Amino acid sequence: MGGEEGYTRKFTSQATRLYDVLTSQLGFDAKNVTLLTEGSPAGGPEDGASESDAAPARRANAEEVRKAFETFKSAANPESMVLVVLIGHGSFDNQQAKFNLIGRDLTAKDYAQLISSLPNKRTVFVDCSSSSGDFVKPLSGEGRIVLTATRGGNEQNATVFADHFIAGLLDGAADADKNGRVSVLESFNYATKLTADWYKEKNRLATEHALIDDNADGTGHEEATGGDGAIAKVVYLDSKNVTEAAGDAELGRLIKERQRYEEEVEKLKTRKSEMKAEDYEAELERLLVELAKVNQQIKGKQK
Repeated sequence: MGGEEGYTRKFTSQATRLYDVLTSQLGFDAKNVTLLTEGSPAGGPEDGASESDAAPARRANAEEVRKAFETFKSAANPESMVLVVLIGHGSFDNQQAKFNLIGRDLTAKDYAQLISSLPNKRTVFVDCSSSSGDFVKPLSGEGRIVLTATRGGNEQNATVFADHFIAGLLDGAADADKNGRVSVLESFNYATKLTADWYKEKNRLATEHALIDDNADGTGHEEATGGDGAIAKVVYLDSKNVTEAAGDAELGRLIKERQRYEEEVEKLKTRKSEMKAEDYEAELERLLVELAKVNQQIKGKQK
């Protein structure tokens, strides 16, 4: 909830732009994407949006949020990925963090319960709001990638992280490993850098410091360190895997197996300092051999 007209228009424009990026450019099926806003989804003249650009939106209140999660629950399966992005204002009263909605707000614990009710194993939760840092601990869990715009509840100023995160999903400059896709980690790194640059350019003290947590320890970091980043590095918000499989169930299974090995490799790298060198090298070799085998099978199916 914007709280005043300027913020309402800004947040609505950002959310609508994200909807368009996901459905028009990243291959998300529109029937699987729910947009909740406070204002008109078309934004306004200064937002560069027209009525024809409007996405089908529902009111951003607690009831509609819960309805959206019920829809996800019905449509998802264990292999599905669910993406949740919060754009707006947040709050923190030194006890619990909330995301501002029309009417009653929902707390970080509320969102944690909603996500826990879903059948899928992979969830990407991005909270672009102020005071979002205190969402990390309640939302943290196995198979979850949690990104927040701030590092704590006390960073309460309006944030600029959302604009840069959305831009990073498409900007080739965010593709650090040049594989033609932007991972969640790459988009996070891109948004973090551009957010810091924005404050420097404005000659302002930075009032937001984004966090990432994807190792289920409930502690976020401002970069891929402390065990965080391994999963986000190999998770992408596009439909390439679906396109590759193209209705071939066996190929789809192999692609999922490839991602599993890629994740295990990245997780292993985060544990290198804790392992004996020979144990690390042996396990890395095993995983890379298995990964190579799967890639060979995928290539064989794609001929």
